[in-house]
Amino acid sequence: MTGDSLFDAAEQEAADRVAPLAVRMRPRTLYEIVGQRHLLGPGAPLRRLVEGDAPLSVVLWGPPGTGKTTLAKVIASSTRRRFRELSAVTAGVKDVRQVVEEAKRALGETGAQTVLFVDEVHRFSKTQQDALLPSVENRWVTLVAATTENPFFSVISPLLSRSLLLTLEPLTDPDIRVVVTRALADERGFGGQVRVDDEAVDHLVRLSGGDARRALTALEAAAGASDRVTLALLEQAVDKAAVRYDREGDQHYDVISGFIKSIRGSDVDAALHYLARMFEAGEDPRFLARRLVVLASEDIGLADPSALQTAVAAAQALELIGMPEARLNLAQATVHLALAPKSNAVLAAIESALADVRAGRTGTVPPHLRDGHYPGARKLGVAGYRYPHDFPGKVVAQQYAPDPVVGREYFSPGGLGVERVASQRLAGLREVLRGDRGVVPEDAATGFRPRCRPAPPTDEELAALAAQPKDTPR
Repeated sequence: MTGDSLFDAAEQEAADRVAPLAVRMRPRTLYEIVGQRHLLGPGAPLRRLVEGDAPLSVVLWGPPGTGKTTLAKVIASSTRRRFRELSAVTAGVKDVRQVVEEAKRALGETGAQTVLFVDEVHRFSKTQQDALLPSVENRWVTLVAATTENPFFSVISPLLSRSLLLTLEPLTDPDIRVVVTRALADERGFGGQVRVDDEAVDHLVRLSGGDARRALTALEAAAGASDRVTLALLEQAVDKAAVRYDREGDQHYDVISGFIKSIRGSDVDAALHYLARMFEAGEDPRFLARRLVVLASEDIGLADPSALQTAVAAAQALELIGMPEARLNLAQATVHLALAPKSNAVLAAIESALADVRAGRTGTVPPHLRDGHYPGARKLGVAGYRYPHDFPGKVVAQQYAPDPVVGREYFSPGGLGVERVASQRLAGLREVLRGDRGVVPEDAATGFRPRCRPAPPTDEELAALAAQPKDTPR
């Protein structure tokens, strides 16, 4: 399926009458594009590409509704090139080759260059992407490939190396307001015939999640019922309740605080509630993923080492597949972290160590631990290191810490989950390292295995959890 070349005025007017609002309001020049200032400012790569009329292919990576299709069409119209469009959902190798042959013929007969826009290029197989390589290599077409998924995973390396990768960002709340206001006033939109209450505009911004298409679709649905769009009408039109949430105001901090403290307090249901509120409010999912990764070490640590693995995997899954599918990965991580045994021993350990360093308790590295891989090291006293693998239990008594902090104990594991096993191992290690005992017993009961599954809590642990004071603000 290929798109037509540049529309003439009559064709454009006819198409606008039946096209959705989001299509009618699509910017036609660089100056109409909202957002993406890092790509469109003076001297920015995309502006240089358009204004310099360079035949360079590009890969546009960004969330839905951020202007990937718009940018492709603007590149074509601004440089007065033929425009052809393929959707990777429906097109195959045959369609690709047909468009490329047309482009070669036009280039040879009239010198006309062609912009080939491939939407959702990540859905093309390796074979289909390979079919694009000759046309990009020989510049028979200017390829503009759009993807919502990480191109380093979804686009083949040869194609990516021959293209300029441009990352599009979600539109900001002010950007969405500009889009909505323009649609209400512009003749391509409602031409001043529809009025939207301020509360309804706020809700449109929240619903959009940085997606201009979503905001305009919701606006069109509500405006179809009345020439005055209220919050109630908008809610009814889009079948979503207004979430009282401002991503840049107090609610942002209150809701994320409630989310974190609910996970820390092991209330999985409350945590999922706050997570759902933030999803509906259009919170940046990358922000949520980062908070989960931090919490996995700050509030769980070695009580359940797999919590960090789950949080990092959810963050990576978000980058790989994007929203809305990645909401499942973030929800899974939330459930895991909420149910995990809790410990702030890692946080307390690093804070205590940092306090000593900031207080000047540093000192020099003991001589036997210093780098000895150079001539003359022994003459400088760099000798005497005892290689742990040569001793039973792989541990031997010797000084590791600088003199000012010898004997300082930073890490104090708790008694829940895997940390219960770690505390037994740690006690034995410290005795040997200080010379109080000669060998660490190689007993499975005291071996610390960070990747093992935490044992189910004992009755004593459950009683201790129930007796803990409620979470206090931090």
